[in-house]
Amino acid sequence: HAPAEEKARMRRLDVGEGDGDGARGYQVIGDNVTEGKRDWHEAIDWYRPVREGEPFASAGDDGEEGPRSHDRQGPYELLKGVNAWPAYPEGFREVYGEYVEKMLELGTAVVRAMGLALGDGMEEVFLKSTRKSAWVMRAIGYPPLPEDGTTGKDEGGVSCGAHSDYGCVTLLLADETKGALQAWVETEGEEGRWVDVDPVEGALVVNIGDMMSRWSGGEWKATRHRVVHKGGGYRVSVPFFFEPDWDARVPGKEGEGEVMYGNYLEGKVKGNFL
Repeated sequence: HAPAEEKARMRRLDVGEGDGDGARGYQVIGDNVTEGKRDWHEAIDWYRPVREGEPFASAGDDGEEGPRSHDRQGPYELLKGVNAWPAYPEGFREVYGEYVEKMLELGTAVVRAMGLALGDGMEEVFLKSTRKSAWVMRAIGYPPLPEDGTTGKDEGGVSCGAHSDYGCVTLLLADETKGALQAWVETEGEEGRWVDVDPVEGALVVNIGDMMSRWSGGEWKATRHRVVHKGGGYRVSVPFFFEPDWDARVPGKEGEGEVMYGNYLEGKVKGNFL
């Protein structure tokens, strides 16, 4: 738990408000929304760093020092700001920087395997479309839900509302908390149901994202999931979203044209906060 002043220094700000870009930074409980209802968690969001002349820089090549010290000046467009790194605990940024590099390697390996499984040259398509992955990483803290089942104004009763992720695959590292993360499962001839996805020691949870579903022609469905943390303790999870390049072109759904991933991401982020 970081001190309150540290959280305030990293607070996510809307576009046009200080050095905010509408996405990066710390979010208080209820700041993030899913399907119009406030989520019962706090988080820090990081996005692939931006460099002049291209949508996002190579991993680690951000020139950022300290919580919001950098060589680019605002105001910033949506998603084009700078990452906010906490000074507490010591060494946090260095550890997470190494983790990002490892997750990029793993994400590349996973989508390559998925391309081989699909065949028809999709391995090459995935590798070409993720060379400069517009990755996103979150550190999320979930306090237990209130015992009365409400979460403030919206009374959604969930820690994070049902949704699917946006990109290729999500690589989720979570603590040992059970009975919180749930996935929607549909079996032929049966009604859909929520199933607990409890952590397995030494393993990551892997979700299929919207873009991968599109690339597979719907053969792989985007993983619809939610978090309902009613147990004791403070649950922590760190999802790493391995995404297409900002300018990657992805086939549309039936009857729709293709989408540029960056545009798709912007559209989603605009609806993430109240």
